[in-house]
Amino acid sequence: MAGTDSDGGSRPDQGVLFTDGLAKLDEESGYRGPTACRAAGITYRQLDYWARTGLVEPTVREATGSGTQRLYGFRDVLVLRVVKRLLDSGVSLQQIRSAVEHLRERGVEDLSRITLMSDGASVYECTSDDEVIDLVQGGQGVFGIALGKVWRELEGSLASLPVESPSGPSVDHSGVVDELAARRQARSHAS
Repeated sequence: MAGTDSDGGSRPDQGVLFTDGLAKLDEESGYRGPTACRAAGITYRQLDYWARTGLVEPTVREATGSGTQRLYGFRDVLVLRVVKRLLDSGVSLQQIRSAVEHLRERGVEDLSRITLMSDGASVYECTSDDEVIDLVQGGQGVFGIALGKVWRELEGSLASLPVESPSGPSVDHSGVVDELAARRQARSHAS
């Protein structure tokens, strides 16, 4: 989205103005289901159910049939981890689904700037300290999840786990290729 300067002229998109030291995301690579589960702290059954019901779908690559692997992007895994934390805090899956849909509709680009607050029944989105304070003073917020903190934790968790491009075998961050994935890919190209 382009903005305007104070003199009315157009200026190009600036993207995320303040990254707070957050790494730039590789939007082309993703994490297989088991890796996403480990990083988010959920079971594969939860991951599969959430993908099938549209709560958190993989954005790098959808499963296209039996034997294909979903690939979850960093933001997907971040949302998975947040969903898990909200569930652990007693928020209903229905409320979580509503919160995730709200974030999706808003097209929130910089998730790291959001704090999700909840009273155990509803989930509230706060984008400033003042909003958090107002919510707590109003008696509505019982706990909060600062997505920037979860983002940093997730970066640490994923640093040693294998990442994969949609068209290639898994590569961990040291450059080692997942041999089994490479064989599967070679076999699928041969047929």
